[in-house]
Amino acid sequence: MPEQRNLILAIALSIFVLIGFQLLWNTLYPPPPPVEQTVADGRVTPGTPSTGDLNAPSVADAPGVTGPRVDGGLAPTAPGGPMTDTLERSLALSTDDSPRVPIDTPAVQGSLRVQGALLDDLVLTEYRETLDPDSKLIHLFSPINAPDPYHARFGWVAGSADGNDAPNLPGPDTPWTVRSGETLAVDQPVVLTWDNGQGLRFTRTVAVDDHYMFTVTQRVENTGTTPVTLYPYGLISRTDRPTTDGIYILHEGPLGVFDGTLTEVNYGDLEDESSQRETTTGGWIGITDKYWLAALAFDQDVEANARFAREMRDGRERFQVDYVLAGQTVQPGGFMESTNHLFAGAKKVELLDEYEESLGITNFDLAIDFGWFYFMTKPFFYCLLWLEDFLGNYGLAILAFTVLLKLVFFPLASKSYESMSKMKKLQPEMKKLQERFKDDKARMNQELMALYKREKANPVSGCLPILVQIPVFFALYKVLYVSIEMRHAPFYGWIQDLSAPDPLNLFTVFGLIPWDPPALLTIGLWPVIMGCTMYLQQILNPAPTDPTQKRIMQFLPLFFTFLLAQFPAGLVIYWTWNNLLSMLQQWWIMKRMGVGVNG
Repeated sequence: MPEQRNLILAIALSIFVLIGFQLLWNTLYPPPPPVEQTVADGRVTPGTPSTGDLNAPSVADAPGVTGPRVDGGLAPTAPGGPMTDTLERSLALSTDDSPRVPIDTPAVQGSLRVQGALLDDLVLTEYRETLDPDSKLIHLFSPINAPDPYHARFGWVAGSADGNDAPNLPGPDTPWTVRSGETLAVDQPVVLTWDNGQGLRFTRTVAVDDHYMFTVTQRVENTGTTPVTLYPYGLISRTDRPTTDGIYILHEGPLGVFDGTLTEVNYGDLEDESSQRETTTGGWIGITDKYWLAALAFDQDVEANARFAREMRDGRERFQVDYVLAGQTVQPGGFMESTNHLFAGAKKVELLDEYEESLGITNFDLAIDFGWFYFMTKPFFYCLLWLEDFLGNYGLAILAFTVLLKLVFFPLASKSYESMSKMKKLQPEMKKLQERFKDDKARMNQELMALYKREKANPVSGCLPILVQIPVFFALYKVLYVSIEMRHAPFYGWIQDLSAPDPLNLFTVFGLIPWDPPALLTIGLWPVIMGCTMYLQQILNPAPTDPTQKRIMQFLPLFFTFLLAQFPAGLVIYWTWNNLLSMLQQWWIMKRMGVGVNG
């Protein structure tokens, strides 16, 4: 029995040590900052200037088609995540000669570049870089001459029904004409037109809702004398590898859902294999940051070939995700249409679920990395969301949620605490047996087993709350870490962001001493309180009979104080409150069974 308890303890410690090592490594060796950009002669200079155009996938990428590449290469793309410097954005836009159509919705502002019909300038008006209300807004998409180009584009790849040369198709430099729509806004789409002079007339209608979903409808009319086969495509392109959190429990980078299955590709994975391809009917493909997502949702009823790609150009990494749909032949005098969607914004759970239902986008909520415990994490999130609506604060929602969990597991915990109380009550007799048979381990274990059986005590059942709490802990950790709803969510007092660590520090006497200690010596007040509750809880538990195990258990409160100091404050508050409720339940059971704190 002691061996089983040791095994359970070892598993729990191993899991926490893995997380602690990751946090410690990120503290000692943080990811390198993005390459510094310069502003010279009134122009933004993004390191090495981007050249070339936003190249499309080739006809060879179309489902069931083989043929030469139409465009070779990749599109320009983005460094360091979303740009927040409005000066750099303004300079980039001022140096762009192409006319632009303003974008103005409650959630998004920016502009659409008429030349090429590029969505390359999007600002998320509901989110700022920091808690400061005057800090910069999050700039998701950026023009090609900005420090961090990040774009989306739609178009056509050509084939030929009769073996004729491929027609001239719209590309990143096409001079579209704005036929209607002075501003792209909710219920105010923009219509662009272009004639290739070879018998094909193109119309592109771009619409946006009051959140982050763009709908792009492409129409082609054949006014010529020969049929033409066209394959609709969409792409998202990003230059330079962005700075990420670099923690293994969170995916940041290319991803998509193909035939109902989530595929995640790390930026580094594409170094060894420059491209990865998937064939699917239904799904989506995109690039995700921790809180922001750019994703292409293609026609869910048509077979698509999707691709993750990377190449080096001009000394910079270019990342691209794209898709090509099955081709359609446009007969003379006929036309064809293709409607697809672009999501560019914040990964709000309710919003992604809404798009999944209304647009039929398969498993769109998997853009949020809820992890292995998805079946627990997402229900936990919705429970917290409901409690926040009722209580008006996510911190209070965490406290109420903990009470609900304790009620659910109350019968299991009660049996465990009853067993622990029996073990504590039996400690004097156990010590006598250990002294009596200290030279005969086999006989001592035999007598201890007989004592447990006679008194109906189970030394292992006291570990059940730990086993139950581990998946709950990780599921709640995921909710607090990946949900944008928790970002910058305040509690009370000094906790203004439940998704960030406690900002106070024991080693500065909680701000009284003007000293900036290393990150490893940053321990807030809530982690200290949590460590104290963990120590007090140990007093209520029966002490291990093995001296080594006893010393390890005594060290755990200090270990977890340092470890959880780097965790989101909301998680530390949950752990502290859970300890207090557990102590109350355990004290009540011990009192009922006539067991004192000291045995």
